[in-house]
Amino acid sequence: MFLETVIFAMGADPESGAGSPLAAFVPLILMFAIFYFLLIRPQQKKAKEHRNVLANLKRGDNVLTNGGLYARISDIQSEVLTLEIGDNTKIKANRNYIAGLADPSHDAVKRE
Repeated sequence: MFLETVIFAMGADPESGAGSPLAAFVPLILMFAIFYFLLIRPQQKKAKEHRNVLANLKRGDNVLTNGGLYARISDIQSEVLTLEIGDNTKIKANRNYIAGLADPSHDAVKRE
């Protein structure tokens, strides 16, 4: 009885609870939904496209490495690519270090 009197004197209704537990989680759910659609989903889509590009590399493709080198693929052995970066200049690179396909105008080795 005393506790109810103190709560009522403080301006709170003793019959009302703390509110719906679901109402407390609504802002968190909304924040997660916003992060998912603005950040997580586009990043996953871009990563999937990059994996597809790496899986479909073939001999003769012009590529850009993560180090900024423009090269042409001259040989593919599983995960190791032999890249031609100039006349008779070849290097080997791991498939995961290819940033993507390069514009043919940035051809590393000019074929005539």
